[in-house]
Amino acid sequence: MYKIVTKKILNPTVTMMEIEAPLVARKAEAGQFIILRATEDGERIPLTVAGYDRERGTVKIIFQVVGATTEALNHKNEGDCIPDFVGPLGLPTELEGLREVCIVGGGVGCAIALPIAERLHELGCKVTSVIGFRNKDLLILEDEFRAVSDELYVMTDDGSYGREGNVCVPLNEMFSRGKRFDKVITIGPLIMMKFVVAATKPTGIPCDVSMNPIMIDGTGMCGGCRLTLNVDGKRVTKFACVDGPDFNGYEVDFDEAMSRGSMYRDFERHAYESTCNLFKGEVK
Repeated sequence: MYKIVTKKILNPTVTMMEIEAPLVARKAEAGQFIILRATEDGERIPLTVAGYDRERGTVKIIFQVVGATTEALNHKNEGDCIPDFVGPLGLPTELEGLREVCIVGGGVGCAIALPIAERLHELGCKVTSVIGFRNKDLLILEDEFRAVSDELYVMTDDGSYGREGNVCVPLNEMFSRGKRFDKVITIGPLIMMKFVVAATKPTGIPCDVSMNPIMIDGTGMCGGCRLTLNVDGKRVTKFACVDGPDFNGYEVDFDEAMSRGSMYRDFERHAYESTCNLFKGEVK
């Protein structure tokens, strides 16, 4: 069993937890993920490692409450335990040798982008961060990004905080001024990453994306996390759990990924509502 050491509500739908998992903490690197179960009979879900403390033996996760498992997980508190916490899985983000990088995070994807920004900062890289949210109420991790960024742009769709507009606004402004980066790394909703890739492509700057498709076993056997890449004119199948989660954004078939990602949306919503009703019944 894995104990929840700390729990913090970051906004109405996003929660951060620190889990006591010394073996995972010993090996975890920025960009990798874990798979957990919130209950003994629950489903397996992947969550990116949002931070780790090797000395304390803890791993930080940040999750958005969107389905049955995240709803069940969110009802656990400090001192409670979860039965399974497996990892680290996937390949770490390649960061060595980079001198200047732009990190673009959207929504809860900022939880994945932050440890990458932190690691780049540790390596002496100049970090420009662009983080975007629908509105001020959904803002997370601003102070943490500011601490490791040489420049930080905070964007909200409705202008309720920071600057109004999406993450491509400051990105395009920087490119129009001739700004160059060794790499752009973007993490967030698929549609956001698609447009960040499109904005970056004319510059020729490498652009990596972190993919989080449907995933079950995390070892490449189930095939649920398959992605289609366009490599040298050929369509190639890769698996996010073992070949990623980071990929060359110019090669990803985002339209297919978005279509696959929406396949179980109605089922997920039904499961979430059923779980909510279950917890309401327990309260009564």
